[in-house]
Amino acid sequence: MHTDKLLVSTKFAPPRIGTQTILRERLLEDLRGMSQCRVGLVTGSPGFGKTTLLAQWRQVMMRSGAEVAWLSLSGDDKHVPIFFAYLRGALQRLGIALDSGVPLEGAQPEFIDQVVAAIVEGAAAINKELFLVIDDYQHVTDPRSHQLMQKLLDHSPENLHFVISSRVGPPLSFSRLRLSGQLLELDCATLPFDLAESRAFLEQSLAALKLSPEELHQIHELTSGWPATLQLVIILLRSDPDSRGALREMGWRSDDLQSYLAEDVMVHLPPELAQFMESVSICRRFNASLAQAITGVSSAQAMLKRLDEENLLIFRVEADDRQPWYRFHALFGDFLATRLARRDSAAQTELHNRAARWFAERKLLAEAVRHATLAGDLDFAAQLIERAAPATWSLSQLSPLLRLLDRLPQQILFSRPRLFFLGCLAYALTARPAKAEVWLEQFHRSGAAQHADVAYRLPLVQAAIELQRDRTEPIIGLLKNFQALPDDYTVTRFGAPALLTIAYLAAGRIEEALLCLDENPIPEAERNGEMALVAEGARTLCYLQAGQMREAERIGTAQLACAVAVHGHRAASAYLGAATLAEVYREVDRTDEAREILANRNGLLQWAMPDTMLRATICRARLDLLQDSAAVAMAFLDRQERHFRTINQDRALAHCLAEQAHIALLVNDKTYAADRVAKLQALAEKHRESPGFQADIPAISALAHARLLLATNYPGRALENLAILSAYARKFSRGQLLVTGQLLEACANADLLQPEQAQAHLLEALSQGRRLGLVRTFLDEGEVLRKMLSALASKPLASEDKAYLGKLLERFGPGSVGRTSESSANGVSSTLTPRELAILELISQAMANKRVALTLNISLETVKWNLKNIYAKLGVSSRYDAVSWARKNGLIE
Repeated sequence: MHTDKLLVSTKFAPPRIGTQTILRERLLEDLRGMSQCRVGLVTGSPGFGKTTLLAQWRQVMMRSGAEVAWLSLSGDDKHVPIFFAYLRGALQRLGIALDSGVPLEGAQPEFIDQVVAAIVEGAAAINKELFLVIDDYQHVTDPRSHQLMQKLLDHSPENLHFVISSRVGPPLSFSRLRLSGQLLELDCATLPFDLAESRAFLEQSLAALKLSPEELHQIHELTSGWPATLQLVIILLRSDPDSRGALREMGWRSDDLQSYLAEDVMVHLPPELAQFMESVSICRRFNASLAQAITGVSSAQAMLKRLDEENLLIFRVEADDRQPWYRFHALFGDFLATRLARRDSAAQTELHNRAARWFAERKLLAEAVRHATLAGDLDFAAQLIERAAPATWSLSQLSPLLRLLDRLPQQILFSRPRLFFLGCLAYALTARPAKAEVWLEQFHRSGAAQHADVAYRLPLVQAAIELQRDRTEPIIGLLKNFQALPDDYTVTRFGAPALLTIAYLAAGRIEEALLCLDENPIPEAERNGEMALVAEGARTLCYLQAGQMREAERIGTAQLACAVAVHGHRAASAYLGAATLAEVYREVDRTDEAREILANRNGLLQWAMPDTMLRATICRARLDLLQDSAAVAMAFLDRQERHFRTINQDRALAHCLAEQAHIALLVNDKTYAADRVAKLQALAEKHRESPGFQADIPAISALAHARLLLATNYPGRALENLAILSAYARKFSRGQLLVTGQLLEACANADLLQPEQAQAHLLEALSQGRRLGLVRTFLDEGEVLRKMLSALASKPLASEDKAYLGKLLERFGPGSVGRTSESSANGVSSTLTPRELAILELISQAMANKRVALTLNISLETVKWNLKNIYAKLGVSSRYDAVSWARKNGLIE
């Protein structure tokens, strides 16, 4: 949801390497071994030159053609949502595309596994050596961030290398990497300058002073080769050459020397320059305009230029602005800020206030709120958030709002009802209903809920919480009579009808759901707004739930295209539209397009609304089955099952269990299928009387049980479960589910030697499927249904049904219409190359494409290219269909 827009771009660029920098040839030679290592670890105290060394190494690697990305961390990045956002941004600069999703607040291990898998898969698909430098890792404190990094280090492919710089050893396990020779380490013992490097650095920087060998040696001993302290010595000697005599008599420890030199540097600087440096040190980055605004010094640009030219521990950082941006060396910046605080704390507060106003005017909200908070001006910080949420506030601002909310005390939020409404709604809409519930309860207790500006909006917040809890029935009572103001937020004007529509849909009241949208039309001028597109997505969902694929495809395609074009691939409206349209495309057998829609939207699988997560999960699993293997689909469903258990989403869990049982039966694992069905039945009993969306849990359980009973030769008992499914599907207007039940009833009647009843169910399913536009609902039932449909082809049928049947049989592959002849199979076999036949044999063993590539010693792209040729020759659209046809016709066992 546009989290990338708040990222500070300078964090992805190393500091500029000045002309006075010494090339660390000794350490660069060590770092050349990074190509054979998975991880490089550089640890050392502040000022040991870690960042400069890695910046030099980056230049060397990039000259050799390697891909190197940079990430500088800070104290603001200690929480996992922000750390992950920056990590994702750095990986994207290596070409590894990842989904933004929503913040990782409360992330569970299962989601971390999903993120790691996506990174590993993305890196493995790139035919280059990739290097990521993470500087100042000591700022990472969230255990979940460490867990994410640990899994990345343990499982990254051979072409993805990490170089981690930190002041202290990170709480990560490197023992396995160290034993296997996959870890390159540089620490405080190796980082300081040796005597030769200290001599070169001093002679280059103080050429006019001509230090004697004794002086050079003494300075090296006093500083222990600490680059930051050496830089302070150079500054001291430049400003006061006579102080070289005092150096011979110092004998202090390096930390004392650093303090002395820092104080002495400030003494020898002009007072106005020293005061200027102290003032701008409150900012993590600054340019001439900002420096002038907070200090009131008209010559700010000239002063910055002087600091830069004299290398007074100041670094130029990359930015999109034309004006150069700078930052102090962290050690020196801290010293300056501490000096300012001791000298004049009141002045420090005023400087933060000015900085807050400067950043706010330029809509740099994160930095504006930081300075306002440090100045103690929490009211202004709250105003900044409200200013970012006018009547045109949209879902695209959810992520910025969440990030900024965490910086403000809760009492400030409660004192501003409109701000509270947006904050509480933001948590409810981003899969954090528990926090929203707590806030809502505290808000009511505080008495602020009676405020006229927010009281009437609170039912919408409660409805959003209920939706996240998958409790749709209360939403109808909350929103049935809800009336938004004409100039209200779009999330209120369009969100309330959308939530009410979903609640009606959950209750099976599809006509009322569509009527709700019709009675709350979106003005033409606002149709491209994000909340308007979300509401339009609710209409698509209505048609999908009813099984009306043609109408769902028509509306959903336009909605998603507009959402992406106007708001971007990762916009909220695009996310919600993708989950629905992907399932539509999969059902009409446009599987490649369905996969493309879900690509880079992993947030749909973990932190969206329950129904969205459910649909994306089942669609993804079925695509894995069609395009990869049963093993891949099952592994994915296992991860999702754990996730849904963790977040207590019983309905999504039920669908996962049912899908697992179905796939287990396809690979003839009846024991595992029975285990899944048993767990489903326990869930069904728990929700026997549940209303709304949760009412489908007993129906899904009955469907899975019926499949198991058919597979174990109990067709009579299967019919009893299918009667439960049929009753639910009719009551709740679930057209696709109704057709599935009819097809299985036909199979059960056939097993019971009741051909007339079987044919009646088949004809009803065929007619209903034609009206709805279903395809995969038929194909996924496999060979048994193909034979029954082939027999039906010779029967007298209505012309529309006959044409529809012919198209379905064509989708099953060659030989499906009428009796398959041996010559037909042999003809297709003769057109397949030996490699294509070998690939068919391997994918029939549930091998993933990568495993096939390794087995045949060919590239992954070659496997995919051959699969496309196989599909074209067999007239199928997926590996599942290709294997089914090949087995049916004796090409493989």
